[in-house]
Amino acid sequence: MTKTQLRALYHVVRGRRRESEVPAGKLAYLEPGNQWYRPLIAGVSSLVPQASGAAAVRRSLSVLDRLDCDDYHRFVKNVYQAGLARLGDAWVYSDLYTTLAGMATLLRPESYLEIGVRRGNSMSMVAAHAPACSIYGFDLWIQDYAGLANPGQAFVETQLARVGYTGRAHFVDGDSAATVPAFLDAHPDLHFDLITVDGDHSARGARIDLRNVMPRLKVGGVMVFDDIANQSHPELRGVWNEVVASRSNLATWSFEEAGFGVAFALRIA
Repeated sequence: MTKTQLRALYHVVRGRRRESEVPAGKLAYLEPGNQWYRPLIAGVSSLVPQASGAAAVRRSLSVLDRLDCDDYHRFVKNVYQAGLARLGDAWVYSDLYTTLAGMATLLRPESYLEIGVRRGNSMSMVAAHAPACSIYGFDLWIQDYAGLANPGQAFVETQLARVGYTGRAHFVDGDSAATVPAFLDAHPDLHFDLITVDGDHSARGARIDLRNVMPRLKVGGVMVFDDIANQSHPELRGVWNEVVASRSNLATWSFEEAGFGVAFALRIA
């Protein structure tokens, strides 16, 4: 990448940002007029230890212990405890919670977007480690979602309070295929350090969500995708590979060995 291309990442042309001209996150370094390297100072290999392993599980478990958990999340806590008891520090495991808690710890995001909020547990992983972060959550609030209660925005706000969140959370109700692009169109300068896509699990819906949010990920920002190894949704792995892993401006990693799996992408340019 030339110096001219690097400068273009941060310049605004005729009042409008092109996709390649996005703000840089905390993993980027720019020295105006003397940029020898690409903006990133760390890659995926620096992120993986934060997202997986026994320490990452303990970090997530400490957040779940502060939340009002339903049957599913109590099951997750039991899995965490069983893995730690049987394998200890040798346990290599990752999921949505460990990844979000790890990324929030490392990136200290100022802005976070989440598609698929439900009870706010994944959102709380971010809020617990970046308590002043501005959060934007999108959900349909479908009752009895996957056979479990979906109590709504007010409940999520109590979950965030339980982990010491002091920032401002914004919630948008409705189908993310429509609400996310409408919201982003209304906020053309809003970009995100961290994004989670965990909404519509159909191939079409997941594809739309990923494509809608990718342009708003900062250089050095991370996008997380849940359920990549969920046997009930085998199509999601293909969607991830097609829409995200194939892109030259993203470096990706996935964990598919146990649980429902998780993947994340680091924007490198």
